[in-house]
Amino acid sequence: MSSQGGGYVGGIGSRREAREQALALLYEAEVKGAPVAEVIEAQVVPPDPYTVALVVGVSEHRGELDASIDAHSRNWRLDRMPTLDLLLLRLGAEELLHQPDVPPAVTINEIVELAKTYSTDESGRFVNGVLNALGTGVAEDDGAR
Repeated sequence: MSSQGGGYVGGIGSRREAREQALALLYEAEVKGAPVAEVIEAQVVPPDPYTVALVVGVSEHRGELDASIDAHSRNWRLDRMPTLDLLLLRLGAEELLHQPDVPPAVTINEIVELAKTYSTDESGRFVNGVLNALGTGVAEDDGAR
């Protein structure tokens, strides 16, 4: 299974829905302690390809994503973050680092909106700060190429 989401032809709403579904699948895998492939295969309606790319990407790149999140989250250890916040940060970091066809500002905005909807009152600001810091580094790396 490839974690590349290139060639995705869905619209803006479709990617928004894909991110939301990816969050749900990641949360289910986390709570159950199950591999993401098992969670994906158990779905009655198969997730769309972009959702699968995000979920598999988060799973495959978890170490790298966690290191990036840890480097950009001041005074917050990963094990102290609310589960949803950490999953949202992993999802956003996956898209920022491994889905170059998506503008960083779009990724950050969409993940922040998910944080405001599904996590704590402070989560939107926290997720925004971490992803902005991470996204700035990604933009600088792209400019150096």
